[in-house]
Amino acid sequence: MELFTFDKPYVDRLRDGEPATEQHFVQYFGQLLGIMLRARYLPPEKAEDVRQETLTRVIAILRREGGVRQPERFGAFVNSVCKNVLRESARDWQRSEVPLPAEHLEIPDKVVDLERSLITQETKEKVREILAEMKPRDRDLLRAIFLEDKEKNEVCEEFGVDRQYLRVLIHRAKERFRLSFAGVAERGAVSSTKLPTR
Repeated sequence: MELFTFDKPYVDRLRDGEPATEQHFVQYFGQLLGIMLRARYLPPEKAEDVRQETLTRVIAILRREGGVRQPERFGAFVNSVCKNVLRESARDWQRSEVPLPAEHLEIPDKVVDLERSLITQETKEKVREILAEMKPRDRDLLRAIFLEDKEKNEVCEEFGVDRQYLRVLIHRAKERFRLSFAGVAERGAVSSTKLPTR
């Protein structure tokens, strides 16, 4: 996923409802928020609720007087809105459901704010290189699950396996990726990272 640099013209177009900019906004932040929320082990339906509420609030705030004062920090702004929505939602879930363990609702230290978690350009290049060097089946499986965010049933059908064996394949592919990435990190090329658990 390519990093995007935000500026005042972009924010103005989004505020004015320019269709191409709105589509980019929803697609770009939809993916980033999905990654961030998956890292918090939220059930898919709750993650989707938080994502939709975040995108809706950002647009609403943008269209108010005053709106976004620092367009170049738009990514951080969206991230902070998401964190607020997540906190509010967590309080609602606690009131309406059996209390969740405290660690479930905390934002893990390893998940930093959106702008910093967008991985450096260098790290992204190394990830691409590692994926390109992997066996096609492992590469295609990791892309389907983690980059394209396909449903597991769809991936099972695509790879001709059942859910049980898919878990085994994902585990093996992730381990191979981690080993390759660890080797790159040891050579000082990039800092260590992990694929999300799913």
